[in-house]
Amino acid sequence: MKKTKIIATIGPASCNKATIKKMVHAGMNGARINTAYGDTEQYQNAIETVRKVAEIPIIIDLKGPEIRLKTIQKRELHKGEIIEVGFNSEDEISFNHDFYDTVNVGDVLLIDNGKIRTIITEKTDEKLWLLVITSGTITDGKGVNLPNKRLTVSTLTDYDLEIINFAKKFDVEYIALSFTRNVCDVEDLANIYDGGIIAKIENFEGVQNVNAILEVAHGIMVARGDLGVEIEPEKVPLVQKSIIKRCNQRGKLVVTATEMLESMVHNPQPTRAEVSDVANAILDGSDTIMLSGETAIGQYPVEAVEMMSRIANETETATRSNVEDTCFVNLSDTVSRAIQRICQSMPLDKVITLTKTGYTARMIARFKISQPIIAVTPDVKVKKQLELTFGVQPVFIDYLAENDAISFVANKLFSSHLLFDKETVLFTAGERTAMRHASNSIEIHKIEELRKFLKQQPSPSFA
Repeated sequence: MKKTKIIATIGPASCNKATIKKMVHAGMNGARINTAYGDTEQYQNAIETVRKVAEIPIIIDLKGPEIRLKTIQKRELHKGEIIEVGFNSEDEISFNHDFYDTVNVGDVLLIDNGKIRTIITEKTDEKLWLLVITSGTITDGKGVNLPNKRLTVSTLTDYDLEIINFAKKFDVEYIALSFTRNVCDVEDLANIYDGGIIAKIENFEGVQNVNAILEVAHGIMVARGDLGVEIEPEKVPLVQKSIIKRCNQRGKLVVTATEMLESMVHNPQPTRAEVSDVANAILDGSDTIMLSGETAIGQYPVEAVEMMSRIANETETATRSNVEDTCFVNLSDTVSRAIQRICQSMPLDKVITLTKTGYTARMIARFKISQPIIAVTPDVKVKKQLELTFGVQPVFIDYLAENDAISFVANKLFSSHLLFDKETVLFTAGERTAMRHASNSIEIHKIEELRKFLKQQPSPSFA
C-alpha cells in the first residue's frame, strides 16, 4: 500500500466521473477544489462527482485576500518604463485591494508570480508609480505580491465567507485557509467552521508565526508558489523542511504543494528535477503531496497521479522519523512512542488504533513506522480526514457501545479481510477513560490465537 497520500486538484481537465475514477485508481487520496476559479455550481458538481466515485476527503481552498491587477486591456511592460496604478476600478490599471498606506517609495512590487519586478518610485493622490525592472505582459487578474509586507486586509473576504457557508452545506472535510498570517486568522475561521482547517503558509508573516498557527490548525500546507515570491526563493527549501519537521513533532497533517510536477501540465513525463522535488518532500516527512494545475487544467491528469504514486512507492521505503524526544505531552504521545519502539524490536505485521478524533493515529503515523496502520474510527468524517495521513488506512467501525471494543474491532476487521490468521498485530485504544488524547492500552495478538480465544469466551474480555 502506498503510504504517502496524494491530493489532486479538480478542474476542467478532470471534473468527470471517468477521469476521477482513474485518478483514484492511480493513487489520488483527496480532491482539492480551488475557489480562485469557477463558481459554486461547478464546485457542487465536483463534490458530487468525487463522492460518487470514492470515500475520500474534499478540500475547499479559499481564495483569500489575493492582491490582483485589474486592467481594461492586455499591456506590454518594458524595462525602464514607469506605469501609474490606482485603487479605483475606473483607473486604467488598478489593484483590487487598497494597501496604499502600507507601502512606501522604494518598496518592491511583484506581478504575475514575480515574473514582472517593479519598484515604487512615487505615491500621491491614492496612486502608485511603478518603475518596471523586468519586462513582461500584464492582463486582468494577474497576481501581485509585496514581499515582507504585512497587509491590513482581512484574511476572510466576503467571497470566502460565502464559500465557507457552501462548504458547511456540503459537509466538506477540510478548508484550506489561504495566506494565513497568524493564529487569529485560524481562530476566525474556526469560529464559523468546525471541520478540519489546513493553514496555508505562503507569506513572510505566516512563516514567522507557524508555531502558534500549528497549535490551532488541523494541519499545514507549505504553499511554495506564493511563498517563493513573498520570501527569497532560496530560503523556501529550508523553510519547507522546518515546517514539515514541526508538524511531524506535533502529529499534525502536513501537505507540500505547488509546481511539484508542473511540466506535466503539457508533457506526459516530468523533469528529473521535479521527480527529485517530490521525493525530497516525502523524505522531509510530508504526509501528503499535492497536484495543482497538473490535474486541474493539464493534458495528463491521470498520468500525473500515476507518476506521483510511482515516486512515492519508490521513495517512502527510505523515510525515517524526525520526531525528537520531549517531555511528557499526553498519554497518546507517550503510547505512540512506545509503539514505535515495539515496532522496531519485534516482527509485527500491522498496528490497529481505535481513535475517535484521529489524534492517536496521527501520533503513531508521525514516526514513519514500516508496518501498515489501520485507524478504526466511529466517525465518518474523521475516517475521511485520516485518508490524508501518511501510512494510515482508515476504517469506519462504530465500536462505542461495545464493552470490549478491541475484540469487536478485531472480529470486524477479520471479516472484512483486513486481518489474517497468521498475522501478529498490535492494538491500541483508550480503555476505561473519558480523557481526551488518552490512548492508554497496548495489546499484541496473533490473530489465529485471538480468534480461538474469542470462540471459547461467551463474553470476550481482555485482561
